[in-house]
Amino acid sequence: QVEVVQSGGGSVQVGGSLILSCAASGDAEKFFVGWFRQAPGKEREGVAATDAGTSTATIRYAESVKGRFTISTVKDNGKQIAYLQMDSLKSEDTAVYYCAVTKPTSGWYWAALSAHVYKFWGQGTQVTVSA
Repeated sequence: QVEVVQSGGGSVQVGGSLILSCAASGDAEKFFVGWFRQAPGKEREGVAATDAGTSTATIRYAESVKGRFTISTVKDNGKQIAYLQMDSLKSEDTAVYYCAVTKPTSGWYWAALSAHVYKFWGQGTQVTVSA
């Protein structure tokens, strides 16, 4: 049983910052983590992902968020906490954001920003960026 609980989000003006977090717990020592978003009328898009490596993490970003979003993870009381720091936000970043995790798998390295790789999803949180 794996549980993924998200927090954070909200409304911010263009150029502002927000941080999202999610706590993953369950029958695995580590999870690979992805952040996705879905805007109205659009397909779900992977924006950031990490294998949560302890010495050197493998991280992937969508081109649309490179240099503005930062993904990170920490372990806390048996849970793996993932963060998505979002800076220099634009109106086109408005969407529902989802955290997703999967148990370590080699296939992740070829499709880290693809939704089909992830088995467990958070509940989603709204991010609204306004001018």
